[in-house]
Amino acid sequence: MKFSRSVLIKLLVVQCLAVLCVSQNFDFYYIVQMWPGSYCDTRQSCCYPKTGKPAEDFSIHGLWSNYNDGKYPQNCDRGNYFDESKISDLSSRLVKDWPTLACPSGDGFKFWEHEWEKHGTCSESILDQHSYFQSALDLKNKANLIQALNTAGIKPDGKFYSVESIKEAIKDSVGYEPYIDCNVDTSGNHQLYQVYLCVNASGTDFIECPVFPHGRRCGSEIEFPSFSSSRDEL
Repeated sequence: MKFSRSVLIKLLVVQCLAVLCVSQNFDFYYIVQMWPGSYCDTRQSCCYPKTGKPAEDFSIHGLWSNYNDGKYPQNCDRGNYFDESKISDLSSRLVKDWPTLACPSGDGFKFWEHEWEKHGTCSESILDQHSYFQSALDLKNKANLIQALNTAGIKPDGKFYSVESIKEAIKDSVGYEPYIDCNVDTSGNHQLYQVYLCVNASGTDFIECPVFPHGRRCGSEIEFPSFSSSRDEL
């Protein structure tokens, strides 16, 4: 079947529009990092990955595209499936810096699949699957949260620190104010759970947050639990 030039042009335009509709526009990312000691020190507890207990360091939860009004897109392209072969060269970094702590113990692939299909597909016009995971890993290393806090004398020792001192330590190191998300331990204490930093739409640099998420509120002082002494996996 032959098509006229005008018909071919129309078909190309439709295809381009389809790609734009799938890859929804967004304004910025949250790079969200989690403290494993706080994830495990809850009534739900945790299970270490099949590769063993992660290092006592912040780990990646996700790289999430967002709008300036606080809303966010999700599951933008159900046809763009997670393909582990596309990130095979990143596997050792992912195991180290983006481990799963969900039960039962896993190898991380279901976690990464979820993050790609829910969040990564919404920025696929900018970051393909490999670039999405590599950008998150690079941003995690660039922030180096554990060093930023340790430099300010804030250590995962089970002691309580003011939320403002935690924010200030991270801002002094990274250059931008973070959002601090807390959860509650088995004794009912608020503890440092997740740190949100904002990233430009290209996934390369930190920026001032256009809006902070509506997460769980923290008390004025929160616990920074040790991961080495937190509850073992069930």
